[in-house]
Amino acid sequence: MRVTSSPRPHVDGRPDRNDQTAAVGGESAPASGYLLDNARVEAGERFVWLAELFDGVTRGHFERLGVGAGSRCWEVGAGGTSIPATLAEAVGPTGYVLATDIDPSWLNADDGYDVRRHDVAADPAPEPGTFDLVHARLVLVHLPDRARALATMAALKPGGWLLIEDADTALQPLACVDDSGPEQQRANRLRDAIRELLTRRGADLRYGRTLPRALRETGLVDVAASGSFPVGGPACNRLEASTIRHVRRELLEAGLTDATELDAHLAAIDAGKLDLTLAPLISAWGRRPEEQPPTRG
Repeated sequence: MRVTSSPRPHVDGRPDRNDQTAAVGGESAPASGYLLDNARVEAGERFVWLAELFDGVTRGHFERLGVGAGSRCWEVGAGGTSIPATLAEAVGPTGYVLATDIDPSWLNADDGYDVRRHDVAADPAPEPGTFDLVHARLVLVHLPDRARALATMAALKPGGWLLIEDADTALQPLACVDDSGPEQQRANRLRDAIRELLTRRGADLRYGRTLPRALRETGLVDVAASGSFPVGGPACNRLEASTIRHVRRELLEAGLTDATELDAHLAAIDAGKLDLTLAPLISAWGRRPEEQPPTRG
């Protein structure tokens, strides 16, 4: 039995969501907590475009860190299927991939990986000390107790690698770097509004730049980092549209914009009038030291 939680049934590879604003168990989505939760259909759209933008970057790090046949990997806060499926293909039948999420309903255990409902900021590490790679992308930045989550993920086997990829929206806060007209200026105002919502939910918009230090402080060695910064293109546009639809209600309820401004922004995206950009994705990695044999006196 691969699935150790009870995700909602999948239709054409997606969960069946008659109520797109419902949280797990059917309750209304809470006013606090993760802003971009998995309980809405827009989450699936965002996974598609995030994969288009960043999966190549992430796969490159997997290859550099030696993920291959027989590797044991834990994908934290997996969200969609693309990264767990990539890892499952890389490790083959002799390896093992565990994909966890607080809401794993978009995941599909038939793709060759195990699925488990897990809160990395509250639950103990599954199978600690057994993983060659632990990876999380765009997860910790949203968690108020990110230090505890990072410590949980650092429970690697000796020589194992922790790879964390998170945005730093304070490094580049604009939706349109070319702030040249009213449509671009509106896009930047709305990006500021979303950043305000994220901050209210406990996100650290400067977290990406702290990752190398944070990995060293957990006791990892050989720490290094790099950045990726997509600038424009259809994937950025579609991600922006999905994100705006995802948080539309919260933006309106917070009084940070109005329906007219949101509709005009979505229309400008559809008309191809904007060159939308994202915050830099900072990828940082570190290795758990090999255990030293006891010295003989």
